[in-house]
Amino acid sequence: MVLRTVPRCCFAKLLCLRNAKDNPLHWSPLTTQDPSQPTLQQRFEYVALRLLVGLFRLLPRSLARAAGAGLGRFLYAVAGRLRKTGLRNLELALPEKSLAEREQILRGVYRSLGWQLAEFCKMSALRPETAARLIRYDEAGLERFLAAEARGKGVLVLTAHLGAWELSSFFHSLMGHPMSMVIRRLDNPLVDQFVDGIRSQHGNRALHKDDFARGLLSAVRRGETVGILMDTNMTPPQGVFVPFFGLQACTAAGLARVAMHSGAAVLPGYLVWHEEERRYVLHFGQELEIRKTGDAEADILANTALFNRTLEEAIRRYPEQWLWVHRRWKTRPEGEPRLY
Repeated sequence: MVLRTVPRCCFAKLLCLRNAKDNPLHWSPLTTQDPSQPTLQQRFEYVALRLLVGLFRLLPRSLARAAGAGLGRFLYAVAGRLRKTGLRNLELALPEKSLAEREQILRGVYRSLGWQLAEFCKMSALRPETAARLIRYDEAGLERFLAAEARGKGVLVLTAHLGAWELSSFFHSLMGHPMSMVIRRLDNPLVDQFVDGIRSQHGNRALHKDDFARGLLSAVRRGETVGILMDTNMTPPQGVFVPFFGLQACTAAGLARVAMHSGAAVLPGYLVWHEEERRYVLHFGQELEIRKTGDAEADILANTALFNRTLEEAIRRYPEQWLWVHRRWKTRPEGEPRLY
């Protein structure tokens, strides 16, 4: 779910709006300008985005998704750096796949992003009675979530840039389960305000990464649900090295620390496209057992490794719906060579 740290919103990625220094999806230059005063370029980006969103909103959903898929095919063809990163990641993570199979997976990723662009543009018009044609809960998963929520200690949703992560938390809030989301502010304040307005339409709340720890702990103490994207590259000391697809990956340790400290339930959650149903399904997995032996550092490593294994299992089931174009293994343990 959005459950986001993020790379952040899908259409910001597709438009290559800069989010973070190590995000390969940016093009905007670094600036020291007061963020409350948008630059001319940021105003242009915002207007272009509003025009694009307005166009997609005018289209029937089937045409909007087709247009998004077409945009995805175009970006696959022209975005050579991202394509190279995606193929390198697939080579590292799925060495048993042939080059043709990796290219097919990566084309699926761009199609999935294009579909998410279309759905994000149109999702503010969703209503509970109409959403069922597009999305359904996995019933067993929903029961797991409700049981964890009923305990009153908070729910931490472990998620990734898998499937339609922006749509997932929106749908969950639309159906009466608003949540907080750990996200990174977009550098363009106009776009950031616009995107957050859509995300929070039904009660969702953003916990920005510049002050998320306090907000995260406060939320779980109130028994609320918080979604956290755990699949992005980190750097020490915020990140620790644990395996991910058989490679050491610097992974955010904050979720493990909060889960150990708060007693909140940790459930994997993600919204993925099921072709056989022609709609999205929101899954919640089994609650994860958090290790607490008294050795805090060892427990943090063990729990973070568990989170990575859980995400890896989901990504292996839906490889064409994960964001392979992010340089997930960029940070290396001391002494190891670069992978990109």
